[in-house]
Amino acid sequence: MEKLVFCLVMMSTVSVRALMCPMRCSCQTVSPSFTILCTKNGLLFVPPAIDRRTAELRLMDNFITTLRRMDFANMTDLIHLTLSRNTISHIMPYAFFDLKGLHALHLDSNRLTYIDEDHFKGLINLRHLILSNNQLHYISPGSFEDFIDIIEDLDLSYNNLVKIPWETVGRLSNANTISLDHNLIDFVPEGIFSDLHKLARLDMTSNQLRKIPPDPLFSRIPVYAKPKGTPLSSLVLSFGGNPLHCNCELVWLRRLTREDDLETCASPPELTGRYFWSIKEEEFVCEPPMITHRTAKQTITEGQSVSLKCRAVGDPEPYIRWISPGGKLVSNTSRAISYENGTLDILVTSTEDQGMYTCIASNAAGESTAPVELAVSSYPHLANSTNSGKEAEAGPSDILISAKSSFSNETKSRQERKVAIAELTSSSALIQWPSQHHIPGMRMFQIQYNSSADDILVYRYAFLPGWSISFLFLCLGSW
Repeated sequence: MEKLVFCLVMMSTVSVRALMCPMRCSCQTVSPSFTILCTKNGLLFVPPAIDRRTAELRLMDNFITTLRRMDFANMTDLIHLTLSRNTISHIMPYAFFDLKGLHALHLDSNRLTYIDEDHFKGLINLRHLILSNNQLHYISPGSFEDFIDIIEDLDLSYNNLVKIPWETVGRLSNANTISLDHNLIDFVPEGIFSDLHKLARLDMTSNQLRKIPPDPLFSRIPVYAKPKGTPLSSLVLSFGGNPLHCNCELVWLRRLTREDDLETCASPPELTGRYFWSIKEEEFVCEPPMITHRTAKQTITEGQSVSLKCRAVGDPEPYIRWISPGGKLVSNTSRAISYENGTLDILVTSTEDQGMYTCIASNAAGESTAPVELAVSSYPHLANSTNSGKEAEAGPSDILISAKSSFSNETKSRQERKVAIAELTSSSALIQWPSQHHIPGMRMFQIQYNSSADDILVYRYAFLPGWSISFLFLCLGSW
């Protein structure tokens, strides 16, 4: 009788196990590891009847389009999840949040276009993330935050990425392999890999890189072209298939110990099509900058705007900066903007801006300078016979009076100063004053104002007496 009861219990257990295996799927229920294989079953969504104790789940080669929050709920024992070769285009926020034990996530060969910050939330133990062969064009800088210190393998190859969250990549301190090949990447920041001490393979094949900047990581360990036979403490760097511009900026790369992996040069013309490793170091040359155009002497009245231009050629393309007449580097402020193309815009000039500016064009081969003179004449002052030749000193700016005090003392202000400030904001003020038609000889009103960040007069306005006595004053800078 005891044997019969034992057999019935075993049959009941097997029956429960069978019910928890999705239809048309293959399940291995050998304790303590449970594996479910649902490949090539034509699935349109993740099957709901999945044992929550599953350790490995393979759902590749189906037609799943969306990953929902409920699909992997409570699957804390899942270690390996494969969703390769589906049609996944949308991942709902926190879809993987319960997968605290997941080590490997394969999402390759799907239709993902972007990765947001909440897509991979909860994956605190993820070691391998495979996102190759999608249509990715954007990855949020915070999307890898939950596993940034433990990820070992990151594959972003065969996507449409132009920009990479490089600061995030630079923090992958435990990464062994980073695959960025077959994208549209055109820029790599200098020194971005310097803290990736465990990096053994970096693939940047077939992108749009014209140059690869030197990195401290490349000088600390040997760099090779192929993984076969390389020492353990080395880096395999692949960068073929890029339109490399073979000038002096790539001499460091030419000096590395590597086998010929058939990289070629796309420019300059005399090196186009030649194998990178067959070119002698002395042929990797740069041309120093030469300034081809600069603005002639400019003469303006204070308060006006002015553009100073400087153009230069060289190889690599020169970087242009400006030095003020006082000998200081011109930086971007509310009144001055220096552009990458060599143009310097001064939005509101003053007499303090006049003098000789210096345009400096520099690149890896040297630098070139050129002077540009700016003359600023004072704004004309009108005065009557009693104060002719004497310019009134500028007092404290009315704009700096708080709105509260302006309104509370409005009556007193009108009586004492004959001028009132109303509707004061951070960028405008309404200035009102009574009619002065009764004063003989009155020819013009003048308003002058300053930014609180400036020590000198910024701008002046002049009005004929017949104009409106209310003037909406718009700020050009920040107060």
